[in-house]
Amino acid sequence: MKHHGALVRTTLTLDPDVAAKARRGATQLGKPFKEVINAALRLGLDQVLNPPATKTYRTQPRPLGLRRGFSYDNVAELLARAEGEDYQ
Repeated sequence: MKHHGALVRTTLTLDPDVAAKARRGATQLGKPFKEVINAALRLGLDQVLNPPATKTYRTQPRPLGLRRGFSYDNVAELLARAEGEDYQ
């Protein structure tokens, strides 16, 4: 891997699941643990710092109207017909 400038030594506390996954990955790849961590951080930081643009969600409006035989003139009748005669 390419190093940009001087190496920086730091202490980092990893969650147990992250450390275990990185160790398994290092073993599978036959690479040093720190190399796997650095590669993962590069990828992850790129995604965290430059999230993909969100796509605006739009719906197409449609005229719903009122079904034939119904009228807004008498709301009580409309509710009775829509919900049955037992509406309160």
